[in-house]
Amino acid sequence: MVQKRQLGAGGPLVHPIGIGAMSFSDFYGPTTEVDSHAILDAARDAGVNHIDTSNVYGMGGSESVIGSYLAANPTARDFFSIATKGGIRRKADGSGNYFDNSRAHLEAELEGSLKRMGIEAVDLYYVHRRDPEIPIEEVAETMASLVKAGKAKSIGFSEIAPSSLRRAHAVHPVAAVQSEYSLSTRAPELGLVQTCAELGTALVAFSPVGRSLLTDNPLSFKAAQALPFLQNNPRFMQPNYAANISAVSGFQALAADMGIATAGLAMAWLLAKGDHIIPIPGTRSVTHFAEILQGAELSLSAEYMAAIEKVLPVGWAHGDRYSAVQWVGPERYC
Repeated sequence: MVQKRQLGAGGPLVHPIGIGAMSFSDFYGPTTEVDSHAILDAARDAGVNHIDTSNVYGMGGSESVIGSYLAANPTARDFFSIATKGGIRRKADGSGNYFDNSRAHLEAELEGSLKRMGIEAVDLYYVHRRDPEIPIEEVAETMASLVKAGKAKSIGFSEIAPSSLRRAHAVHPVAAVQSEYSLSTRAPELGLVQTCAELGTALVAFSPVGRSLLTDNPLSFKAAQALPFLQNNPRFMQPNYAANISAVSGFQALAADMGIATAGLAMAWLLAKGDHIIPIPGTRSVTHFAEILQGAELSLSAEYMAAIEKVLPVGWAHGDRYSAVQWVGPERYC
């Protein structure tokens, strides 16, 4: 039986693997409401009860898909723990994003999210990106007021430094911090994994299969170039792309020898890094979702962890995880 994990101190118990609902928009390729609802059906069948979305995923589209599912399946709301985010705004001329952690913005965006999903409160509300113009203590107070108002049951922050987490947590308990974390992105091990564990904060890991690199069927170079985010991402640009595809071949072979999907092995490795870590892979495929969930059934021995580290040692990836433009927003701390 899969051992559930706590979404922050005093928070709900959830399946160790959640659903990253960015995939319910067209961010990683075209999808449909039917496909997204099929993922949610498969999640319920498998006991996967945490959904992570945001007001900016598909500019509200992801939340609307979740809302239509909940409307069609009234008992699903009691089953799912739902997280969403606010704090990213689009520039008026459409040239890019900026960050707004003001009370007015976070309150208004949460109201919009609740309306789209047809719910009275979210289980977890994140600040999607930190606004450096506002002290994080002040932002934590704003988030705490939303909990007091009954609009959110807990609060979180995405892509913040361990030092920022400590400052926010001193004002109000931070249930979760979201960060990219996988075999290909291991910066959280330099302080964030440890600080979250110390404070009782869940570390919610997005892109846990390296945006497809850590799977049996990574996106082709042509497919990656058709996606706005990946076409300018260093790891999906040549010659880095070819080098990364070559590098993961040993990991794929190890997974095959173990009789598990490569994505499942990537998840098992991540889950073994700490009981407070909750990955949220996104997918548009029920078949791929089943492969991912294999990781929750596998307990890796020290020997297998060492074997994984041998084929994909720290720093194996070619290219940074973000371009210079994509790095605007996340806090660097090492």
